Amino acid sequence: MFFDSIAYAMGGGGESSSGMDSVISFVPLILVLAIFYFLLYRPQQKRAKEQKDLLSNLRKGDYVLCSGFYGRITDIQDDILILEVDKGVRIRINRTYVIGMAEPPARERKERPQQIEEESSSNAAKDSEKKESRKSKPEKKDSDSDS
Repeated sequence: MFFDSIAYAMGGGGESSSGMDSVISFVPLILVLAIFYFLLYRPQQKRAKEQKDLLSNLRKGDYVLCSGFYGRITDIQDDILILEVDKGVRIRINRTYVIGMAEPPARERKERPQQIEEESSSNAAKDSEKKESRKSKPEKKDSDSDS
């Protein structure tokens, strides 16, 4: 007697469950999968694509961070990068160990504007010399024709 009342309470008596109940039971599973896709899988794919683009666009002179080393790329040989981590100190690493781009060290940022100023002043001096030589050339021709 007691077990009969439990069986009726479970609702499985003689009724068959509809197909809609089975679909509704899968809705939480589908929601969890959708959340995992949008919160985990998709951002990871985006990061992997960005990393792949970064690695394919590396050039000489770029400052990079790889495996704890900051350095400037001095040479690229297929998948091997030669980094200058300090003056005269070069290491060889695999391209896949590059974590990301880095800012140039402070000493090089200070030297760089100074180098640009020196280059621009030397270029200005060269330009003025060229202008003077252009002006002087026609004068020499005029003096040659007067004699």
